[in-house]
Amino acid sequence: MDHARVVRARRMVRAFTAEIVTPHEIDALVDLARRAPSAGNSQGVSWLVLTGAHEVRQYWDVTLPAGPDRDRFRWQGLLHAPAIVLPIVSPGRYPERYAEPDKASTGLGEGITAWPVPYWWVDGGMVVQNLLLAVVEAGLGGCFFGLFHHETAVCARFGIPEGQRILGAVAIGHPDPESDGVGRSSDRRRPSLHDVVHHGEW
Repeated sequence: MDHARVVRARRMVRAFTAEIVTPHEIDALVDLARRAPSAGNSQGVSWLVLTGAHEVRQYWDVTLPAGPDRDRFRWQGLLHAPAIVLPIVSPGRYPERYAEPDKASTGLGEGITAWPVPYWWVDGGMVVQNLLLAVVEAGLGGCFFGLFHHETAVCARFGIPEGQRILGAVAIGHPDPESDGVGRSSDRRRPSLHDVVHHGEW
């Protein structure tokens, strides 16, 4: 599939079959994803990969425990995803990198508060988009979703070190052809190119 078709085919898949995706397959996707731009080549993104029923169930047990809330969860097909990947950023790595001699003149090595734009989030967004596109090219489906108030509990459950921040979660698997998994926002009109592109001046 050429790049334009991959970009246009990408969508958030919220229903999966039980067909497995192996850790090796996920590692190959993550290897592509991590080849995104990185501020100062800081490479401040790491990954927690959960595959197999036991590991994935532990994730849901922390974020959506069995009971009425899980029973009422709109996207039951999302719970069938055979893999969940957590992209994790290390904000502290960026001032460390920018304190090095070739970047010290920027002043960004003084700490994370010195950054007017926190590029760890920018870099994280780029690797996630790479991952979602790689998933499509591999003939799979993916869905990025937030952890919101569960981040601390997920860090504790899976031993993620202090100072790391989880961007969200990406469920990966084979799309369920029996479910469209269309989200509530899917019918919102995409602005025209003319509405969002400004040439020369705003």
